[in-house]
Amino acid sequence: LEGLTGPQEFLTTNKALFQRRRDLVVSMLNTCPGVTCPTPEGAFYVFPCIKETGLSSMEFVEKLLEEQEVLVIPGNIFGAGGEGYIRCSYAYSEEILHKALERIALFVTKYRNLNKAK
Repeated sequence: LEGLTGPQEFLTTNKALFQRRRDLVVSMLNTCPGVTCPTPEGAFYVFPCIKETGLSSMEFVEKLLEEQEVLVIPGNIFGAGGEGYIRCSYAYSEEILHKALERIALFVTKYRNLNKAK
């Protein structure tokens, strides 16, 4: 009840903060060749498509962690329709998000180019 009737400044401040983070993540992921990332309307996760890398969701997650030290969640754990997608949280500082997204971009470019060469 206090959360609904008490001071609301926290919500206003944090809503803007998370919208900025969301927009940063969506924008940077959509500049990665072969990645498409719709803008979510709720929560603090995005669900980009990584199919053009030629990797399964699980392969993508494991290799990204090993090679770039970035952890994301494989989309297939949310059901068969999630295969070819990953889930990324944007509940981190913009500095951390920027670093992680730069690493993801390098990773995606590498595997997309390898997949195209096949």
